[in-house]
Amino acid sequence: MEKVWFITGSSSGLGRHLTEAVLQQGDIVVATARNPDKNQDLKSKYGDQILSLALDVTNRQQMEQVIKELIERLGRIDVLVNNAGFGITGAAEAFSQEQVRSQYEANLLGPVELCRAVLPYMRAQRSGRILNISSIGGRITSIGLSIYQSAKFGLSGFSEALAKEVAPLGIKVTAIEPGGIQTNWGGSSMRFAAAVEGYESTVDTRVEAFKNGGFVPKSDPVKVAQVIIDMAENPEPPVHLVLGSDAVAVFNQENAAREAEYKQWLSVTLSTDAES
Repeated sequence: MEKVWFITGSSSGLGRHLTEAVLQQGDIVVATARNPDKNQDLKSKYGDQILSLALDVTNRQQMEQVIKELIERLGRIDVLVNNAGFGITGAAEAFSQEQVRSQYEANLLGPVELCRAVLPYMRAQRSGRILNISSIGGRITSIGLSIYQSAKFGLSGFSEALAKEVAPLGIKVTAIEPGGIQTNWGGSSMRFAAAVEGYESTVDTRVEAFKNGGFVPKSDPVKVAQVIIDMAENPEPPVHLVLGSDAVAVFNQENAAREAEYKQWLSVTLSTDAES
């Protein structure tokens, strides 16, 4: 029997590639986006196999309406892919309150709320897959991406804790943690804070890389989409899945630095135990 997929951010980038790949294999897709008209060509091609709906993941009321319509029309949710989100670059002190809030709402709070909203249906089914599109920036940090990556740290941490909670219910959760993907994430969709004096050799260098093509992503979105499909089928998927050679390089480097720091300060770490 075909699966019912619920994919956010389906009209562009990785979400679009994933939506097409799932449709091609014969499953049903609830394809949500802020502008669902961008998926009209898929609707024309696949008909009732795709349900294209408007969804801003920061709008809880709209989220509940979408899930209500989904359940009424299709009866179940087999796979949730929290893909919607965007990046922002700048010095931590330079972001406006609106920029900080929008990052956490789109990249962390929205996915968390969507998980919470679909879990009652998956719990009743005693089955389901949740794939949260996090980032290698949910495991390591980079200059200029403090707000974006702190949201992704939260999403990866939430995914890990949730996986432990729902395992006895037949629900599997995976945080997908790619490096750069060849989409418009680091290009036209990237947003920036105002420049601040003093960060010329750090943050400003990162900003220039994004603006002038210095950011060269490694992963093919078609291949990433296929991995996501494979994870939805795997009987024992990982809780964290790092993707891309660029992600592996920075992940290994950061892990080595953390391990060295931990060992260097271990005597202090152990010094705070109360006397027995």
